[in-house]
Amino acid sequence: MNEPPRLPEGSFAAWSRDRLAMARRGADECGDVWQLEPGVYVAATAGPCEAVLRGAQDFPKATGPLFPPLKRSSGAPTPEDRARAHAARMRGLRPQAVAARIGEIAPSAARFADQWPTGRDVEILPPVRHALAEIGVRYLFSEDAPTLLPFASQLFLAREVLVRPSRWVWPRWVPTPARRFRTRQQVAFTNALRPIVRRRRSSGRLGDDMLGQMLRPSPRYGLLPEEAILDTLPGITVATFETPSRAAGWILLYLARYPQAAGRVAAEAALLPADPAATTSTHLDGLQYTQALVREVLRLHPPSWLLTRRATRQTQLAGYTIDAGSTVLVCPYTAHRDAREHSDPDQFQPERWLDDSGSPTKPGVFLSFGTGPHGCEGAALAMAMLTLLTAQTARRYQLSEPPGPEPSYQVTTLEGLATVGLRLRATLRS
Repeated sequence: MNEPPRLPEGSFAAWSRDRLAMARRGADECGDVWQLEPGVYVAATAGPCEAVLRGAQDFPKATGPLFPPLKRSSGAPTPEDRARAHAARMRGLRPQAVAARIGEIAPSAARFADQWPTGRDVEILPPVRHALAEIGVRYLFSEDAPTLLPFASQLFLAREVLVRPSRWVWPRWVPTPARRFRTRQQVAFTNALRPIVRRRRSSGRLGDDMLGQMLRPSPRYGLLPEEAILDTLPGITVATFETPSRAAGWILLYLARYPQAAGRVAAEAALLPADPAATTSTHLDGLQYTQALVREVLRLHPPSWLLTRRATRQTQLAGYTIDAGSTVLVCPYTAHRDAREHSDPDQFQPERWLDDSGSPTKPGVFLSFGTGPHGCEGAALAMAMLTLLTAQTARRYQLSEPPGPEPSYQVTTLEGLATVGLRLRATLRS
């Protein structure tokens, strides 16, 4: 059997202590695919990562959603109902739908920038998360967002508790305190959402938001069952702001570290309408350098830096044999540093995305939102949110890090790369 090279003995513990450094070492020293421990492999470079993410039959996405369907006396929605709910949800998240609602996204991004206290060091991730939650929840639920925003915040907290590292790996059926807390918050969110669904359906005013898309009857299948709608929304509600918040921390840090690049973003942003609500997709398309900067930061620090897949059958990956049942970890962090795909891969160069050779659609080049059948369904929304937040912030401020020998943040790798405790100072741009 042709197996990938093993990392040196004892490296699993070292990888646990410093996963990013070990992942990079694995890519540099062991090649395209390497073995972490028996039955666990890492796809470390662009080609194998792309192959695994697109090979949905050989490497399906792991089952077990963070917010599984609630148990009810009437029973859970059927798999067909869940698939229809997902398709209806996608109608509200596709790029055309996002482009049509840029004027609703832009005001919250501008408000975040307006409210940043100047002249003092601020821990920035909490207000970033609040601003992006406001944008995401409003995108999903429009005028009903103020009612649901507090419940969405509690869902985020439940997610944080649930994914926190633990000494023990409990079977999914064990009702741990974290899982009970998750269920309570999911029930609370569902109870707040149910009357909104019923009110919209009874009034006939379904709305033009994502929920409205899900409430519209399908010509082929008719109305979605209420429970199928309710069960599919907690996860996407948290996803609209949780991952973008991690990304925004890195982006703001790079605006502070690269003032010349921040100045180019500010120059582009100066052409945006004075009234953020008048912003259109044409204005967003004009922020070409800003989008390039966002994409470059996401390349260097992909918020979801490690994705899990499981092989359904014995298969070949980059010339190596992967047994059925093996876990394959896809590592966009190292794939994005593949010198075969990116020149000077460790350097911050937003300009690489401004010509045709830097197209993010080229296989393996840009995996921050995944790719293939299980790519991030909210990628267009996330890019719009991050681009507008970046533009409005750079338009108003010059950012800087607090002085000192140590950075004003800690890098955490749990479930994604985050700049925990990041502190920045904003000075009004002259």
